[in-house]
Amino acid sequence: MPRALMIQGTGSNVGKSLLVAGLCRAARKRGLSVAPFKPQNMSNNAAVTSDGGEIGRAQALQALAAGLPLHTDMNPVLLKPETDVGSQVIVHGRRLTTAKAREYQKLKPQLLETVLESFGRLKAAHDIVLVEGAGSPAEINLRPGDIANMGFARAADVPVVLAGDIDRGGIIAQIVGTQAVIDPADATMIVGFLINRFRGDLSLFDDGYRMIEQRTGWRGYGVCPWFQDAWKLPAEDAFELSVPRRDSGLHVVCLALSRIANFDDLDPLAQEPGVRLTMLGAGRAIPGDADLVILPGTKSTRGDLAFLRAQGWEGDLAAHVRRGGHVLGICGGYQMLGREVADPDGIEGPAGTTPGLGLLDVSTVMTPKKRLTEVAAVHESTGTVFHGYEIHIGKTEGQDRARPFAHVEAAPEGAVSADGRIAGSYLHGMFRHDAFRAAWLAGFGVAGARTGYGVGVEATLDALAAHLEVHLDVDGLIAAAR
Repeated sequence: MPRALMIQGTGSNVGKSLLVAGLCRAARKRGLSVAPFKPQNMSNNAAVTSDGGEIGRAQALQALAAGLPLHTDMNPVLLKPETDVGSQVIVHGRRLTTAKAREYQKLKPQLLETVLESFGRLKAAHDIVLVEGAGSPAEINLRPGDIANMGFARAADVPVVLAGDIDRGGIIAQIVGTQAVIDPADATMIVGFLINRFRGDLSLFDDGYRMIEQRTGWRGYGVCPWFQDAWKLPAEDAFELSVPRRDSGLHVVCLALSRIANFDDLDPLAQEPGVRLTMLGAGRAIPGDADLVILPGTKSTRGDLAFLRAQGWEGDLAAHVRRGGHVLGICGGYQMLGREVADPDGIEGPAGTTPGLGLLDVSTVMTPKKRLTEVAAVHESTGTVFHGYEIHIGKTEGQDRARPFAHVEAAPEGAVSADGRIAGSYLHGMFRHDAFRAAWLAGFGVAGARTGYGVGVEATLDALAAHLEVHLDVDGLIAAAR
């Protein structure tokens, strides 16, 4: 009989995504056919699916943990923020509309049927579906029309385990307070709780753990210490960006744009011992010792051009180039490098044209149709084959396209400046491929690039599952599914 269990959180970023990924791998190791599911996600970090759509990066990682190809049913509703008050609404992997927050609240009830259809297909095809909530059920102002937490759990009759983050402090209030504010009928869906991200002596929380059990009447499923290798796995939330600190190596600086997207492109570089990766936040100047500056993907190219200029980074980039530094733009970052970005139909925001950085002789026009595809490419300067994916709107043309970054099915892709120091490409995921990454880094004088990035991710997922097995009642959690 197919079963399901939902992990909800006492707040955002309490570790739900990683918990579900680890439980997917643990269930798979038990010989179960397991699938991840998130009814509604909000992220600009997306992955291309086997059925030609897009889902949140967290569900892509969870699918990897489960040993499944990516499918839009795993995340039927994806919100991609374009401004502080509005998001692109992706339904079953395709853009439905762009809506402000208040408009989306009115749209949500119409999406519940879509969510339940996807969930039903997954549940019918697998032994168990592990569901990830969004935000917190304690946000009771959002409960009417909810499709992400208790609204979904009750409609689909899925039991819930509530996860709290003890590293934030106030863990007893997080869990007991959630029970206090939610609707009593919602509270009956919760079968237990677990504590995540503990640091230190676990026995020191024994009394607190018992207090939560006594006050809520819920079963505790364990206390999970901080998983130290979490940084080795692709993160979905830009607020969770974390890279190891190094004092030497090729200094790669990535500009942390306000609408940064698909920043997990950089994860393999962060793990290279010969690379010092800096994620540069707002208000910080581009360091003078940077060897390479990366402009990453963004959900709002013109908006983030304004953000980039507000940080003073345009002048910093010009100085970096004068010093002989290199620049790589990926997707939206590639569009920024050109002479201008035109959006005549107002697809990403108000209609208009914004001057680019002028570092490549290309220009971009935004177009309504989004390109979503996995590709095999050949890097022009090294001849190395790699696989990547495109997930963008806009068409880029200009003189520097005569010097492509790569070829996809014999067609030129991207652009490179005449001196070879400025490059742009629409291809995400290129650095995941060991041979390409080694050849590309060799061009900067970095020898002995590590191999086995994909193998390392798999090993880290195994280690995560083992970590949960030690500290949580995984058998009990799986048994709680219905």
